[in-house]
Amino acid sequence: MRRLSVWLLLCCLAPLAQAFDLQQLSDQLARPEVIHGQFIQEKHLRALPQPLTSKGRFVLAKNHGLLWLLQTPLQQDYRITPQGIARRDGNTWQMLPNKSAGAEQNRLFLAVLQGDSSGLQRDFELSLSGEPQQWKLTLTPRSVLLKQVFNQINIDGGELVQRIELLETQGDSTVLRMLDATPAQPLSEAEQHDFAE
Repeated sequence: MRRLSVWLLLCCLAPLAQAFDLQQLSDQLARPEVIHGQFIQEKHLRALPQPLTSKGRFVLAKNHGLLWLLQTPLQQDYRITPQGIARRDGNTWQMLPNKSAGAEQNRLFLAVLQGDSSGLQRDFELSLSGEPQQWKLTLTPRSVLLKQVFNQINIDGGELVQRIELLETQGDSTVLRMLDATPAQPLSEAEQHDFAE
């Protein structure tokens, strides 16, 4: 009987030993050199009955940053790097002022997509559930600045990030869906140029 209970205990503990953890998630998200994909962003404002929807494509490149290429309702290209955010103005990139909450949000966004869990852990309590092909990460703000902006951030994914939900303190929310993301295609010459400028 005692042997049976030890065996049952080991069987119950085995899945815990194999649990998907933050380091494994970070490694998984940091693996691709370049990711191309489409996005749909819905901004739900308390004052409006319908969400504001924007669509476009993105390019995430390890060691470079993120190109966020808005296509509808208006065309506007952004480049998000650890140095800050730049907007394309004709043929040049103009750095945007580092407004504290907006700059924090973009730094956070880059950390999420690149799987930088150590960067996220400075500012958030992280709670991960699921497995490598279907996981959910919940971020609860630690810092006073982020607590003023967000109640919680929920991120869902598989091999790559698929959905990000930002729940803001004043009741607004943003849902971002990453579609058709593929890690197979290298940077084009134009994309290399955009990151190099």
